Amino acid sequence: MNMHFSRLLTVSLCALLLNACSMGQIVARSTVSIMDSGVIAMNHETDLELAKAAIPANIKLVEGMIQEVPTNRELRIYAAQGFYGYAFGFVEDENHERASSLYQRGLKHAFAALATFGLKGDIQSMRNDTLQQNISHLDSNAVPALFWAASNWAKLIDLNRDDPSRIAELSKVSSLMQRVIELDENYYYGGPQLFFGVWHGSRPPMLGGDFALSEKHFKKARDLTQGKLLIVDLLYAQYLSVQQADRKTFHDKLTAIVNAPPDIFPEMALVNAISQRKARLLLTKEGELF
Repeated sequence: MNMHFSRLLTVSLCALLLNACSMGQIVARSTVSIMDSGVIAMNHETDLELAKAAIPANIKLVEGMIQEVPTNRELRIYAAQGFYGYAFGFVEDENHERASSLYQRGLKHAFAALATFGLKGDIQSMRNDTLQQNISHLDSNAVPALFWAASNWAKLIDLNRDDPSRIAELSKVSSLMQRVIELDENYYYGGPQLFFGVWHGSRPPMLGGDFALSEKHFKKARDLTQGKLLIVDLLYAQYLSVQQADRKTFHDKLTAIVNAPPDIFPEMALVNAISQRKARLLLTKEGELF
């Protein structure tokens, strides 16, 4: 009788544990379908302090679900986007070291998402020609993973310009975003165009910069959003205007951003509010930059 009861108890406990595990995975997978709504709601947020407090909790929620379903690419992409947005919007202007760490974590999630498309191996140490060959087989479904990988990686390098090993990775970042351009040049409100606007405008021509090409990409991004996405002109001023030593354009664009109405682009209200705060900060540094 005791042996029978012991076996029954063991079987029951195993079933309970298996059920708990599967329930966690079911909840995690079912939650993915409502994540889009959460992202939309956050993008509409105009209160920077509320967003600053809420985003970390949301990221940790996503990472908790990833523990249940580590191969879920949608969750990985949400995490990559979340780390990028939080680091760019609320950390990097005050703490480069912490922002670098956050971009690295976002990059890790983006790489994990790319792995679900068959892009295996250590991308950071992979030869660029090998990387280009591998990503040439990816289709439009991989665009979000490619975009957030390149975005996190580029910012990580930007904050560590004194590290030669990081600078050497730039060509691979460009390859990832170039594939995005080929598959969907208007993804995320013209994000790839904005990327290459900065890419070509942040360096002098003698170091590979191309101001005309930078202007072309910025114009495409601006036209796509009818000038309502303020980050386009923010990055234009921060990178291209500074490289061109064009103080008037720098001042005029940043002033226009600061004075833009808060409801100019409700779908991206949070990004615009962040852009306005960053524009004010850049204006205080105008004398140093010119």
